[in-house]
Amino acid sequence: MASYRLGVRIGNWLEDEIAQQDLLRDFIRKREKGQLLVQRLARIQESIFKKVELSVSSDGFVHFGDTVLLMNPDCKSSDLGGTSEERDPEMRGDVTLAVDMEEVSLYSDEPLQISRGLSAVKRVDPIGRNAFCIVSVDGSAVGEPLRYGQNFLLGTKGGVSDKLFYLASDHKTFRDFAKKSRLQKVFLTAELSYLTFWQAKSLDPQLRLEHEGFPVPAETKIIITHCYTNRNLAVPRTFCVWSCFGREFEVICHNYLDSHKVEEDKNYWEIITGNPGPEDGTMPERPKALPEGYENKLVS
Repeated sequence: MASYRLGVRIGNWLEDEIAQQDLLRDFIRKREKGQLLVQRLARIQESIFKKVELSVSSDGFVHFGDTVLLMNPDCKSSDLGGTSEERDPEMRGDVTLAVDMEEVSLYSDEPLQISRGLSAVKRVDPIGRNAFCIVSVDGSAVGEPLRYGQNFLLGTKGGVSDKLFYLASDHKTFRDFAKKSRLQKVFLTAELSYLTFWQAKSLDPQLRLEHEGFPVPAETKIIITHCYTNRNLAVPRTFCVWSCFGREFEVICHNYLDSHKVEEDKNYWEIITGNPGPEDGTMPERPKALPEGYENKLVS
């Protein structure tokens, strides 16, 4: 004799079949609307990893209207001083300022929006999320060189927006500060104000007054200072953030000074432009020029 009644067994099977049909209909509906997690992730990757063409500098200087990368160069050697964490190979290497993808939701049905946070990523090829535009605030025309001590804006579309969002910062408060370091945070905003004004300063503090008013050279270490708070843009690599694309570094505004009151490498930046040669890419990737016949001599 059967241990279960026929009706009970039929009832359970029907409930399971109905639930599976509901799941299948929900899957088909989300797939048709492009709301599946894999579809959203693919759209994000297609947008933010889309290659961007950097502006080429014919005179070696940075100009208003240029599309550039902001790179914090690797200035440490594994055999030099510093903490073991700072000498960690995972913490070293050149990093570029980029839109922080930690805040981008993969589970929202709303259209993809640009994140308001920023991070530093270990890639120096120009893509949607790390390309920035030098924008004038004093009426300087596009193509005019950016000068030391001159206010400017840093705008980005983040690879997903149709309009520019501007790099900004503000004094930290008890409720508003960087998540990891708890120092002064940086963020993106669509509103123009004095919070979005920045200046480029010479790396050598003893020459800053002499350099003021001179054009800012590309691919040269500089200090980028926030005008409102007088704090420098910085990447302390001991504070990491995680996104769906891996480990990245927190970007803040803070003056890291050594015993001689000189900025440390956490505050160093280079404005990277495009390579004018047939090799494409960025200027740091450009092959070094050799004297004519130099290679032939080596071969012979």
